[in-house]
Amino acid sequence: MTPPPDRTLPEPAEGIWISPSELMRLPTSGPAWEQLKAAADGPMEPRDIADQDSNHDVKTLAVALVAARTGDPDYRERAADAIAGAVGTEEGGRTLALGRNLLSYVIAADVIDFRAHDPAREAEFRAWLRKVRHEPLGSETVDDQTLIGTHERSPSNWGGMAGASRAAIAAYLRDEAELDRVAKVMKGWLGDRTAYPGTPGPLFGPDDVGRSFRFGGSEDDLSWHADPLRPRGVNPKGASKEGHSIDGALPDDMRRGGEFTWPPEYTQYPREALSGYVALAEILYHQGYDVYEWEDKALLRACRFLYELEEKFPEEEWWELGVPAYWIVNFRYGTSFPVAGDGFGRNFGWTDWTHAPR
Repeated sequence: MTPPPDRTLPEPAEGIWISPSELMRLPTSGPAWEQLKAAADGPMEPRDIADQDSNHDVKTLAVALVAARTGDPDYRERAADAIAGAVGTEEGGRTLALGRNLLSYVIAADVIDFRAHDPAREAEFRAWLRKVRHEPLGSETVDDQTLIGTHERSPSNWGGMAGASRAAIAAYLRDEAELDRVAKVMKGWLGDRTAYPGTPGPLFGPDDVGRSFRFGGSEDDLSWHADPLRPRGVNPKGASKEGHSIDGALPDDMRRGGEFTWPPEYTQYPREALSGYVALAEILYHQGYDVYEWEDKALLRACRFLYELEEKFPEEEWWELGVPAYWIVNFRYGTSFPVAGDGFGRNFGWTDWTHAPR
């Protein structure tokens, strides 16, 4: 068995997403704060993790961040109510919905110190987290899967969303064995096949937990891979095809636009995947893993690939300014990809406040 990646950062950061000391240094004025505060003060839609388009989770995170920054007990109680009320609402949904919606609730619980605030309700939340990662969700066909199984089998946007929520649960529960496993799978997705492999084949089988990524869709399209015999989640540094750079491309999401062609057929799925995998990386980083350096800075290369597509083919929206993950990428790599303060995305948000240059 390949050992898990070492935790090589000298001093792992506190918190799952942001440390209390970092949070207290953030401003309480300016457009990003005003947008965050407006969301925290605004109406909350119904709690429904099963709805993959629900924004209740990210608005809950807004309430929690305002609570932690201001110390206002009313915001803290509102956040606690929202977190506790989401428990069990995953029933009837798919693992994509659970992956998208669970992450922000876990971060919010960490930010408000839910355990100290309300030990009884937090104990119920904690017990639910232990169980929900193993809960089969979806139809009786390809979607019949668990959060863990989806992370370990799907190298696409589904796996990224599931992996981020899985990592958040592991960090919140201080489940060291689970964190090690998450790190191995992430390193494999970034391109280290010795850490965790990938093979062409059907996405789902009889096992709950995958033993490798399954690349290719129903037609087993591997045309976006630099090496179809050794598929990876992110194409390696320097990869090219037919004279065009595919360094940093996410093959299993690019194929959603069609087989390899140039210019590529547009698809939004690569940035959907990055929303999951960048969030996953940020959680691992706070646990001491130097994930942003792995595989020749694979996450940076993935962002650069999409941004360069935008520059070459501006008629498409390969680079969407408001994706919250891009603020994290700029923050961790010191880059200046164009971003906009749109507040929140599919699975998290408010990075124009938490991860703005400072």
